[in-house]
Amino acid sequence: MNCPKVRSVKAADNHILIVEFDNDEKRLYDVTHLLGKEMFAPLQNAALFKAVRVEQGGWAVAWNNEIDLSEFELWSKGKTLP
Repeated sequence: MNCPKVRSVKAADNHILIVEFDNDEKRLYDVTHLLGKEMFAPLQNAALFKAVRVEQGGWAVAWNNEIDLSEFELWSKGKTLP
């Protein structure tokens, strides 16, 4: 599947990401279901969660060198904003 690349990301309340893709579509992605996994547990810290950024090239969003989510995950499991 060919996914659009991430153009921008914003952290909202309750561990929700608002992701804009390069096809101008926006999707909401709820990170809550990942917080029980060791890799994503640090995102329970609100300051770290809000520090999300787009990786160069739009292939992922990341919080640090160890925690990221791919554009495929965000696109395929995100909920389309009207």
